[in-house]
Amino acid sequence: MKVFVTGGAGYIGSHTLVQLLAAGHDVCVFDNYCNSSPVALARVRQLTNRDVAMVEGDIRDADALTAALVDFAPDAVIHFAGLKAVGESNEKPLLYYQTNVTGSTNLLAAMDAANCRRIVFSSSATVYGEAQYLPFDEEHPIGPTNPYGRTKAMVEGIISDWARATPDASAVLLRYFNPVGAHESGRIGEDPQGIPNNLMPFVAQVAVGRRAKLSIFGDDYDTRDGTGERDYIHVVDLADAHLAALDYTGRAMGCEAINVGTGQGVTVSELVVAYRRASGRPIPLEIVPRRPGDVARSYAATAKAEKLLHWRAALDVDAMCASSWRWQSDNPQGYPMAGEV
Repeated sequence: MKVFVTGGAGYIGSHTLVQLLAAGHDVCVFDNYCNSSPVALARVRQLTNRDVAMVEGDIRDADALTAALVDFAPDAVIHFAGLKAVGESNEKPLLYYQTNVTGSTNLLAAMDAANCRRIVFSSSATVYGEAQYLPFDEEHPIGPTNPYGRTKAMVEGIISDWARATPDASAVLLRYFNPVGAHESGRIGEDPQGIPNNLMPFVAQVAVGRRAKLSIFGDDYDTRDGTGERDYIHVVDLADAHLAALDYTGRAMGCEAINVGTGQGVTVSELVVAYRRASGRPIPLEIVPRRPGDVARSYAATAKAEKLLHWRAALDVDAMCASSWRWQSDNPQGYPMAGEV
């Protein structure tokens, strides 16, 4: 199958590329490297001994996106490209709407031009907002509490409307919980630009000595130890979920939202303890005020993924921390400059 992958050089995209290529698919990546590295693609090629077509471009550039899609003529699209930091979305909401929402409408129009009817979308459990009940299932009301979550919810609605209006369309909206970890080789992993917005890469950078201490945003939540509780999922499990979703689009029409998580919550404090265990390093920390838009607890109901995708997460929090530490200790400064692999 020919698969067009927006944001394929990023963290989740690069791990999914490994699985796609290992499964024998032909892939074209469209990425502007705003929060990714061409070195990741070079390492994917090394890991798989397969080539990856690459078009450097921005999903806000409708003409460039359409040209790339029409030229590659894919059977399906996996859409990762977008901005994803909750805090930054509060500070720069228009940038998030322009990139995530307008970029996605550009993509759907480009798919129409290329006669492509299958898409797997990188959504987020952030769309649920505050829990009315737990675990979150796909029937839980949508109520995002920050601009980032609102962009994801809007794009879900747009894709659903597109699928309803498009003959033979098939779309899967994968609502990620909290992807962490790295490839077992330690060759690819999460390498955020600037200060990490997510917990595990920040913990990893403290453990490897790049940062002095970890800031925990609030210890007064209604959780078992007062720190925020999340459903962390290994990025390799998440990559496998994309292949399962891709397969599903080939045998079902319409649009389905599907949670991708483990179904188990881990608190920030528990994750720090697990990372100390994996790394053997001290991880100094401080408690700071809560961040706007954060919720106390979030974990997934996973029955729908098991039923429709025949997929279930297999890797636990110790595997997540061990693989993350292997990546960070082997690459203490993240990816090197382009041209160095």
